[in-house]
Amino acid sequence: MPSSSNTTVISRCTVYPGKESSTIKTLKLSVSDLPMLSCQYIQKGVLLTYPPYSINDLIKLLKNSLSAALSHFPALAGRLQTDPTGHVHIVCNDAGVDFIQAKARHLSIHTILSPTHVPECFKGFFAMDKTLSYSGHSKPLMAVQVTELKDGIFIGCSVNHAVTDGTSFWNFFNTFAETCKGSKKISKSPDFSRNTMFNSPAVLKCPPGGPKATFSDDEPLRERIFHFSRDAILKLKLRANNSNFMSNSAEIFGKQSNDIWKIVNGESNGNNGLSNGKVPSLFFESRKTAEISSFQSLCAQLWISVTRARKLSPSKMTTFRMAVNCRHRLEPRLDPYYFGNAIQSIPTVALAGELLSNDLSFGADLLHKNVVSHGDVTVRKGIADWEKEPRLFPLGNFDGASITMGSSPRFPMYDNDFGWGRPVAVRSGRANKFDGKISAFPGRDGNGSVDLEVVLSPDTMTGLENDDEFMQYVSGMV
Repeated sequence: MPSSSNTTVISRCTVYPGKESSTIKTLKLSVSDLPMLSCQYIQKGVLLTYPPYSINDLIKLLKNSLSAALSHFPALAGRLQTDPTGHVHIVCNDAGVDFIQAKARHLSIHTILSPTHVPECFKGFFAMDKTLSYSGHSKPLMAVQVTELKDGIFIGCSVNHAVTDGTSFWNFFNTFAETCKGSKKISKSPDFSRNTMFNSPAVLKCPPGGPKATFSDDEPLRERIFHFSRDAILKLKLRANNSNFMSNSAEIFGKQSNDIWKIVNGESNGNNGLSNGKVPSLFFESRKTAEISSFQSLCAQLWISVTRARKLSPSKMTTFRMAVNCRHRLEPRLDPYYFGNAIQSIPTVALAGELLSNDLSFGADLLHKNVVSHGDVTVRKGIADWEKEPRLFPLGNFDGASITMGSSPRFPMYDNDFGWGRPVAVRSGRANKFDGKISAFPGRDGNGSVDLEVVLSPDTMTGLENDDEFMQYVSGMV
């Protein structure tokens, strides 16, 4: 299998914003940013076919485009600074970002995409390896590595996680591609406002020299991309909602539910006591609210199958932790392109025995209720709780029974057309990976398909791959 040591660095330089940061001088880290200081830099990248020009021309084009994109995202070219009161800021001082040119010409697109498990070579396509976000006090907040393959190009971005979440990360990546394609005006301008609920006087006290990683990064792991077509996910959604909706509708409507179902199914000749023989709009509104989403259904199946593969005791409490975007959950809403972290982690728990002895709707309904209830009040409560006890985010699987879901199939990863076509694939580096870490990507074919990047211990991965209930929904190699 191709290893990460097969990548050769050709050159390294600093790229600066094309325009000086005259309007934004500093940005204070928020209650959503600060916990990420102990997380490693986000590492995500796109695999592209070889461009229709030389590698030298490509490198020049990408440097110029990166410089232009940084003019719109001056924070990424800055550095972190802790003031005398203990508050951490991004100083927009135009110190620049790292740009690395590398080569691995012995590797082809087919070579690195065909193995069942994600090969080690992808780890060599990113800079800032194992770098904690606190290091942004002295190191660049971003590094871009461009690796030339036999018949393709991999562009990997490593970005400080205390500075961006996935939404901000992919907005920058899209802007980088947009400028490379020749656009003079960007389509999604970042919002750098800091007058939000996430802005707080609370101080997070870090140990001298900065925090340590909260998980071990030397444990043996297997990583695989599982692809789920739209049809497969719809089947999961139907399974999750079938018994769940039947029980909920009876609970909500009582005696009327039977008459409503008769009308819905065309079995009624009369109005059954309902106005004009029509189903009340409340019925459809409740159905929409109560409906478990496609993604929640997929997550529930993963939760069940990983728990089964781990062979846990029935009395063991399991946790499915999901990161959610809070921009649209607050009232008033944040700008969709608010720059920074605006995420919270929602833990959903269930005993292993309960999860495995019930049908899919049991776990799916637990996830659904937690996500739906995470509105303005819950977000504000989470902020208030953190302010009372400022702390770093505990990334990892401390009890051997946890799953952490990150990223999102809604992120525009395949919109990164640098001028010669959409990405062939999206991959990540070594950062923030441990047993039970899952990342959700949109499928390349779109249309509601999803790729799950699953990281598990070797034994658990083998168990998952032998789980017929899970694997029946997985389609072709990615």
